[in-house]
Amino acid sequence: MAGEVIVDALPYIDQGYDEPGVREAALAMVEEETRRYRPTKNYLEHLQPLCITAFETEIMKHEFDRMHNRLPMEVLSMKRYELPPPPSGKLNDLAAWNESVENSSAQLEHQATRICNLELMMDYGCEAWKSYLEVLVQLLGQAQKQLQTLRKKIQEINWQRKSMQTQGGDKLRALEAQWVGLVSKNYEIEQACVHLEEEMQKIMMSKEAVEINDVPAEEGPDVPENNATETMALQMQQQDENQDA
Repeated sequence: MAGEVIVDALPYIDQGYDEPGVREAALAMVEEETRRYRPTKNYLEHLQPLCITAFETEIMKHEFDRMHNRLPMEVLSMKRYELPPPPSGKLNDLAAWNESVENSSAQLEHQATRICNLELMMDYGCEAWKSYLEVLVQLLGQAQKQLQTLRKKIQEINWQRKSMQTQGGDKLRALEAQWVGLVSKNYEIEQACVHLEEEMQKIMMSKEAVEINDVPAEEGPDVPENNATETMALQMQQQDENQDA
């Protein structure tokens, strides 16, 4: 699907994003598109089906079923910490007394274990806590290094994108200037062609008028025309006659 999207925006080159109303118009367009969009293809079909029960244990399944059925949580049983005597009907039963004794021994052992754990915590708890904090500090350092690496990669990508868009913007401006020059030149050529056509029409019209004026109205008898010498002689003769008179 990524190949079907044509990105024609250059945020580092385009202007006008801060003008009032632009953000609202963009959000309105996004809302309109999301309202009209109806996916016709599952773009996650190449992935395996999601298994949400992969890490569930029996206890978790039991609790999920209880929550689904809206049942109350079972109260924590404190029976194991109690030391009840044998029932009144089994006071003379040796097995009942043995069970009570075993229960009291287990409770004593549990308390002894708790005391031992407290003594170990008093002796080694501080060092264990320091070691735990050192592990946390190491984890924090590793996480910060990963964060710095990711931020560096993001910054490099942003710089690369800005460089590409800046170069693309310079190329677009050069092409736009070239386009404007070519359009202006074509307009000048068209204007020159229009002027030439007008002049050609004027010349053709004047030529047609001259041809119409040169055509004789009627053909009469051929009269011999005097040449230039004869005409000059006639003019001199007329001048001499005028002087004698």
